[in-house]
Order: sequence, then C-alpha cells, then structure tokens
Amino acid sequence: KEEVMKRAFWLITGVAIGLAAAKRISENPTAQAVVDDAAKRAKEFGEAVAEGFREREAEAKKPAARKPVAKKSAAKRPAAKKPAAAKTTAK
Repeated sequence: KEEVMKRAFWLITGVAIGLAAAKRISENPTAQAVVDDAAKRAKEFGEAVAEGFREREAEAKKPAARKPVAKKSAAKRPAAKKPAAAKTTAK
C-alpha cells in the first residue's frame, strides 16, 4: 500500500509541475516559440524515421537479387604423402 501511495504522489507531483510549466510557457511568447520549434523538429524527425522504416521494410520484402556464383576451379593439391612403410631389410 505504501508503494501505491508513493507512485500516486509522484504522479500528482508530475502533473502539477507539467501544468505549471504549461501555464508559464503559454504566458511567455519567447518560450512558446521555443516549444513550437522543438515540436516541429520532433515531428520532422519522427517523419524521417518512419520514412526510413518504410523504405527498409520495402527492401526487405523484395526478393533478394542473386548474384551469379562463380565456380571456383579445383585447386590442385599435391598428392597426399603415404605413410612410410616399416623398412624391412632383406637378409
């Protein structure tokens, strides 16, 4: 119960601070211009991100263009060495 009270307190405090800031901003034309500019830039940024996402999604949906795979020529390797047989001496 105590945790719920703390959260409610901080929620109400945040709302009150937000309302006070909004009132001050609306009374100050310079601050209003700053807020409007920030909102405009945020909207432009969001649109750019969304456009990039749509482009990337369209690329992902296209079938991948396959490049012809060049056949590699079989590299000639030296013959594997046979293990040396145990030397037997003829008597």
